[in-house]
Amino acid sequence: MALTIYDISKKAGVSIATVSRVLNGSENVRESTREKVLSVIEKYDYTPNAFARGMGLHSLRTVGILCANSSDQFLARAVYYLEQELHANGYESLLCCTGYDLSDRQSYIRLILSKKVDSLILVGSNYVSNVEEENAYIREAAGQVPVMLLNASYNCPNVYSTLCNDYSSMFEATSSLIRAGIDDVLYLYDSNSYSGTKKLSGYKAAMKSYKLADYAPFIHYYDGPTDQIRTITSFIQEIADRGTTFHGIIASDDNLAIGAVKYAQNNGLKIPEDLAIIGYNNSMLTTCCTPELTSVDNRLENQTHQLVQTLLGVLGGEEMPAESVFSGKLIKRATTP
Repeated sequence: MALTIYDISKKAGVSIATVSRVLNGSENVRESTREKVLSVIEKYDYTPNAFARGMGLHSLRTVGILCANSSDQFLARAVYYLEQELHANGYESLLCCTGYDLSDRQSYIRLILSKKVDSLILVGSNYVSNVEEENAYIREAAGQVPVMLLNASYNCPNVYSTLCNDYSSMFEATSSLIRAGIDDVLYLYDSNSYSGTKKLSGYKAAMKSYKLADYAPFIHYYDGPTDQIRTITSFIQEIADRGTTFHGIIASDDNLAIGAVKYAQNNGLKIPEDLAIIGYNNSMLTTCCTPELTSVDNRLENQTHQLVQTLLGVLGGEEMPAESVFSGKLIKRATTP
């Protein structure tokens, strides 16, 4: 296996950022440290790869962006913001839509790394698995270039995470309904990704904190297409038809919440008097429905700006934080009291 930046940092006993400064010819390195790094490079006949080029050695000034599905509203907005930020800082981008299959993600990463990009940005929490063996492709990529994660966190050298605190955001959203006197809050989610797991945990924690221990019947996983609002509405109708009574719905994304709005309208329920509804992501859908939807703003634009600033720092050989976490904000509209 070819020697990587990570290998050099381990063998020289220095950080990856220090190796990058040496490769970049920075003067901000002790001479003894520089010699230590250069001796490792010479000993193992290291040839600067894409990461080194990202440090200023014949950089192509190109970043690979990978997302699962560019038709997804959250992912599409994230890609747009990232491309705008990169372009404003003199970088071009290559976009791959990988789908959700692990083998496809691995193949696309190999493909985009072959284009000699300076870094990879993985958009969406689905790229980080709860099964550690399935994250090997991230670790391998991080041995070649800096890997930036948006909306997920993974502890690995040369991996940098930018995300919203989905746990606390969902905890607060759930708590807001309970404080309004609604204790039978239905929770709808459509993903077991890193982000999806944190949101679900936030809901459970809020229910427990208000001594609402019997919340299991209110948790429902929707595995259908999220762009089919009628299908989502039918899914909620089936829950009600089975005898589950609820006066509040919290959804893990705005698409599911719009389905809840349609469900209420189909059944002649007043919103929010008979049924209060909260979505997540604060997408354009929130103001396209009637009544307008209360939703959690995960501050996506701020996240993408921070991610690119972190990336620029890394490519410049600076020590940058491995994780940047933003607090979400509940944007109240007409679907909640």
